This record gives sequence, C-alpha cells and structure tokens, in this order.
Amino acid sequence: MIDLDPWLKPYADALKYRYEHFQKALARISEAAGSLDEFSRAHEYFGFTRGQHDGHAGVWYREWAPKANALFLTGDFNRWDRHSHPMARDAKGVWSVFLPDKQYAWRLVHDGGVKVHVVSSLGPLDRIPAYIRRVTFDPKSFDSCGHFWSPPTPHEWKHASPQIEGGLRVYEAHVGMATEQERIGTFQEFTEQVLPRIKEAGYNAVQLMAVQEHPYYGSFGYHVSSFYAVSSRFGTPRDFKRLVDVAHGHGLLVLLDLVHSHSIKNLHDGLNQLDGTDYQYFHAGGRGQHPAWDSLLFDYSKLEVQQFLLSNVRYWLEEYHLDGFRFDGVTSMMYLDHGLGRDFGHYDNYLVFGLDTDAIAYLQLANQVAHAVNPRAITIAEDVSGMPGLCRPLDEGGLGFDYRLAMGIPDYWIKLLKEKRDEEWSMGEIYHVLTNRRAHEKHIAYAESHDQALVGDKTLAFWLMDKEMYWHMSKGGPPNLIIDRGIALHKMIRLITFSLGGEAYLNFMGNEFGHPEWIDFPREGNGFSYKYARRLWHLMDDPMLRYCDLAAFDRHLQALDTKYDLLCSPLIEQLHYDEPAKLLMYRRGPLVFVFNFHPSTSITGYRFGVPDRETYCMVLNTDDFWFGGHGLVDHGQEHPWQQVPADGRDQSIQIYIPARTAQVLAPRTIAAQKEGEKAD
Repeated sequence: MIDLDPWLKPYADALKYRYEHFQKALARISEAAGSLDEFSRAHEYFGFTRGQHDGHAGVWYREWAPKANALFLTGDFNRWDRHSHPMARDAKGVWSVFLPDKQYAWRLVHDGGVKVHVVSSLGPLDRIPAYIRRVTFDPKSFDSCGHFWSPPTPHEWKHASPQIEGGLRVYEAHVGMATEQERIGTFQEFTEQVLPRIKEAGYNAVQLMAVQEHPYYGSFGYHVSSFYAVSSRFGTPRDFKRLVDVAHGHGLLVLLDLVHSHSIKNLHDGLNQLDGTDYQYFHAGGRGQHPAWDSLLFDYSKLEVQQFLLSNVRYWLEEYHLDGFRFDGVTSMMYLDHGLGRDFGHYDNYLVFGLDTDAIAYLQLANQVAHAVNPRAITIAEDVSGMPGLCRPLDEGGLGFDYRLAMGIPDYWIKLLKEKRDEEWSMGEIYHVLTNRRAHEKHIAYAESHDQALVGDKTLAFWLMDKEMYWHMSKGGPPNLIIDRGIALHKMIRLITFSLGGEAYLNFMGNEFGHPEWIDFPREGNGFSYKYARRLWHLMDDPMLRYCDLAAFDRHLQALDTKYDLLCSPLIEQLHYDEPAKLLMYRRGPLVFVFNFHPSTSITGYRFGVPDRETYCMVLNTDDFWFGGHGLVDHGQEHPWQQVPADGRDQSIQIYIPARTAQVLAPRTIAAQKEGEKAD
C-alpha cells in the first residue's frame, strides 16, 4: 500500500496495527471454531435446523441468550402455549429444544407461526428468533410473527450465475416501489416486469434494496429487524430465489444491499435486549445508540456478534445464489464518531484517531468470508470518507472490498446546479472532481442514486426541469427553453460521469429517463399514500414523450462499455480544455470525449490534438434527434486527422461542437471493428 501511495509511509505503524488487529481477530475465531469457514456457518446450528437427538430425526431450535432467565418455544404447533416447550441452557448461554418428527412432523409444519417466549429482566416477552428465515407483519395489529420455513420441495436452480464481460453496470432498484400502482410491488412482479427492462436498458447487475426484513416500510429497508429473512411484504423466500434465478437467466448479477452497520431498536421484532440486556448484540449505553439514525450499533468485538453477521454473509450467498453485496453505512462503522463532522483532509483522521478497530476488522472478515464462499463475489463499500486501502486486498493490509461508491460525485452535481449559473461552471474543476479518487482502488461512479430521489432532496431531472416536466415533455408541444436545457444537461452529466468517474457505474431505477416524481414512502405526514412510492414506467414507454429519448440515450451510454471496454480501461488523459469557451476534451481508453458546456455558443472548426494519426468517427452524439436533441451534426460525422501540431501532439482534428452537447469519437479502424462485431 505504501508503494502505491508514498504519502502513507509515515503511517506504516498504523497500517501494520490495522493488519495485526485483523490477524488477531482471525486467530481468535480459529481458536474458537477451528476455522473462519466453520465459524461462518452459525445459521446451520442456530435457529431452526434439522438434525438428530438420541437416534431420532427432528428439528432443533437454538437461541443464544446468555442473560435470559428462561426460554420457551411457542407457535402454531402448540397452539401458542407459552410454557409447554421449555428450552435447556448450556454453559455458553445457548438455549435449545428438540422436536422429534415422530411427534411433531404433522404439527410443526412448513410456514407455521413460531416465536420464542423469553423471560428476562424485562419480564416475559414473545420475541422473534434471531436466525429466523421468514417473518410476517400484520399492519393492523402491528404484530410480527416468525415462521418455520421448511419447504417440502426445494427450489430447483435453472441458471448459473453469469460471468459478465466489461465493466460493472449496476441498476439500483427497490422491489416494493417498482410497480406503477399505488401499492407495494412483489418479487414476482419485479421478476416478470422489471428484470426484462433492466436487461434491455443495458445494465449487467441489479442491486436490490430493502430485501432484509424491516417493519417500517418508510425506512427504505435500513432499519432491519430480521437479518436472515426476506421482507414478506414482497413475497416468500421461494419468490426471491426465483427472482435471482431469472435474473441470472437474463445475464444479470444480483447484489444485495446488506445492512450490518446498525439494527432497529424494536423489542418485539428485533434483536434489542433479546436476553434482557442492552449489551447482548450491541454496545451498552450511549455507544450503542446511533446519534443520527435512531438505531442500535453492533459490538463487533464479540465473537457471537461476529458469528451472527459473518454467517449472514455466507447465508445470503449460498442460500440465494447472490453475487455480492453493497455494504451499507461503512463510514459509520469505521469511525467512533461515525464520520459525522469529521475532517477527512488528513491521514491522521483515517488511520490514527477515533477509529472503531473492531468494526474495521469485521469488514475485513466479511470480505474474506464473501470471497471464500464465492471467489467472484462483488463487495461494494458505501463509504464517503475515502479510507486508504478500503479496496485493496487483505494481504496488503487493505479492507478487501472490490469497489467503493464515489459518493462525492452526485453531491458535487447537486451543489453545482444549486449554487452556480451555467456560465460559471469550471471545466477544470469538473474534470478534477470526477478523476480525483484513490489510485489503484476501484470506484463506482454515479450521477445520482436513491439518496438524491428521496423527499427533502431532488433528482437531477428535478433540479434541471422541476415542474416544467409535468407540462412540457410532449414532443408535439411548443419548444421550452427549460426543458431543452434540462434534457441536454441530463445527458451530458451522465456521459461525463460514466466515462470519467470510476471503474463501474450505478443508476437508480427511473433516474435514467428523468423520472418526474420523487420518492416518499407512505407515512403519517402524507396520509400513508403510495403516490410517490412507485415508478411511472409508462412515461418511458410513450414514444411521444421525451422521457423515452433519455432512456434511449442511457442504453447507448451503457453500450459504450460493452463495445469499447470503457469502464475497465485505466487510461484517462485530459487532451484540452478551454474555460472561456466551456470546452473539455479527454480520452478514456480508445475513445475521445468532446464536451461543450457553454449555454449558448457553438464552436465551428475548433482544433485540438488527438492521440492517434487516424480519422475519428463520431460514435455517440448527445444531440441526435432520437436522444431528444436537435440533430445539428450529421450522424456518424468523420474528422480526418491533420499533421498540424496542437496540445503537444503532432496531429490534430477540427470539430463542430454545438452548445450544450457532447460527442464521443473513436479511431475509424476501431469503430469499424466494433460495429462489425455488433453486426456479427
């Protein structure tokens, strides 16, 4: 790591300490369980598992609750008798009960309701088992219920996980709000109606939010109650397996938004005080309370907590054939102050002061488990801080993630749109922000995600066009300057982010076509309305509306990567920029990108130096008619190279670039080859 970043040399001891702390955590696990592999199989022991006892086959139920006074299993199988099935406690605080098949095969049935009745310092309470795999929620009584999930016939997997080519292009989605109707969508509807859209849009991975069970729909899935259960409001575990299977058949990887950074406070349907203490799974007192999220913080130093969470990583990969995770709240985990108000301008604040070393070690362990279970698994860190080594291998002293979300990019675009007029935009600043990332660590670029679509913020489309979108997106209507500007900049911002911002790309569903509504989940403040918790796909499907033009452009944007391996190319070079004219030219891989951000001035015959002595062909133009543009430049325009020095090169081309447009150019031999491959 120091070889890659010499500025880290004064922090060699801090990096060594971080690595040694990880190794000690690994050694402690090996001493306790024999290996990390065995340690991460707790879901095969805890909760409801099939097994033997005294020569009889049946079902074990086990729960770790060291400070509880008594536990009783209750449910449909015993008519909810709270005392007929007491559990026995071992020396480690694990309670268990065995239900032999000869007595219970017809009583403990698949999908039957179950709870654990816990007697503790809190008194007697019905609780949801920690390792439960299915939970349902009654919206009328607000009661959650665990279910014994043991389908008589397992899901037969039809499709292997695909091996994608080119860069990672992620479509971030929420199953519940993916339907047009004002209600909660289902896994089945998403499988049949939305997965084909994602495939057609040119993405190769879908990242699903809010899959883990959570009682409050409006939390966007971030206040998890049952970590091993899929949200029953979307369907059953079987439904989710079919979704993953069909996605793989479409050639799509499936990533899970995994929440291990915090947990819900609820007593009746969460882990909070399961054994009567506030320090079983979480830190006691104030350290266990997140000051901004109204949630509880795991104590990552505890073996039992590590085992619960690491087994959760393995479980989702093996049980549901998932292809990886976006780890939520990584910044919050790594720093004792959760990164709130922290100055990340100095390495001391990354590597010396206020670190949660146990949480960092847990993230390293989680990456080791994920990649051991599936060497092709993809792990993504939601980190705004830029922790050094976050996406470097574990054996280098890194944290082992494959990608970090480039969270500063969407913040920058919003800030630019809010605070500066178009003519004040700096080409040098835009280029710097989009390329200013840690070298040798892969980033996922995005212009906006779900964060920018939530109530209290605005999507780029809303910042650019606001209420005009409701009245002036028809192609048959009169020209509208606000819409024209918005359509143009929406495409340009996406193109420059896609081509400069990282080694992968992400988009939240609907944002690609400028979805005109924000996201507001049903809550008391809006009369529990679903009006803004859905996606209006028909707008994109209507050829007479300009939303379909934005969607068409986004498909061609994704195709730049499939044709030219753009995102995987490490070659990025600024060729030319002209601040007064608002021009920016650069190369990524074999392609040359030309941007004119000027609001009114088009440039004719502008000369700039190019990398190769070749005729350059235009392979993408934001101003094409079919992208909602004006078609001021002929489709497929060619630019012969001239032996005229410019920008430090011996060859150059001249170009016509209209105001508020961008063009992508490729050497003619490469363009012909790629177009030939497409035709084949």
